[in-house]
Amino acid sequence: MTKLASHRYGLFFAVLALGCAPETAIPQTQPQSPFQNPVNIDSKQATRLVVDQAKPEYPPLAKVNYIQGQVRVQVEITRDGKVAAAHVVRGHPILAASALKAARGWIYRPLQTPSGPSGFLTTVEVKFSLRPHKTDTVPTQAERDLSRQVKPPEVIGRPEDLSPTAVVHMRLLLNDKGQVIDSAPLPSNVTNHEAAAKSLEGWTFRPAHWGSLPIPWYLDVDVPVGTAAVSRAGADPGGL
Repeated sequence: MTKLASHRYGLFFAVLALGCAPETAIPQTQPQSPFQNPVNIDSKQATRLVVDQAKPEYPPLAKVNYIQGQVRVQVEITRDGKVAAAHVVRGHPILAASALKAARGWIYRPLQTPSGPSGFLTTVEVKFSLRPHKTDTVPTQAERDLSRQVKPPEVIGRPEDLSPTAVVHMRLLLNDKGQVIDSAPLPSNVTNHEAAAKSLEGWTFRPAHWGSLPIPWYLDVDVPVGTAAVSRAGADPGGL
């Protein structure tokens, strides 16, 4: 197990607003329906509208295991500049949970249009980076090494339903308490996402564990719309 060497590493964040070409692959906070055709704006526009974009905390467990990289977050901003919804498009689950928590507190100015202030949709890249002060070598397979030590999350309870009319394959991001903080259908164009997300409200989960420590992690589940049948598998943290 890798030992923490925080005195030898500096923490650098770069939060860069990107364009907003809709991308899907992973989970969404408390299950929500897909964005309802908001105005899409590019990176330069979004950056100019930022009022407060607090940097997320670098999770200690990620630093201990040399986990770094980018998390892409899609955000929908209301006409008064608050984040109405935030969704992780891709990123390591431990970093993604931290980025998502920060994103929900971001504040923007509303987009000014000929018809008045408007909300908008954009994506933001949040970079988690460890910079060695000396010539230490960061493990080349850090994510794989950590994955081998993680016990994936599990479904431990769900409501009893009747025969299904459909089954939606979902990717969930669970926090260290086993709560769904993000969800998305796979593939992204599934029409029953809203019903599946609603169904998940009655489910309970055991969080992933690294040793005895509960941690955020992804979980793939088949969510029956109108039934209780489910199949699950711990998701590969890189498969967004």
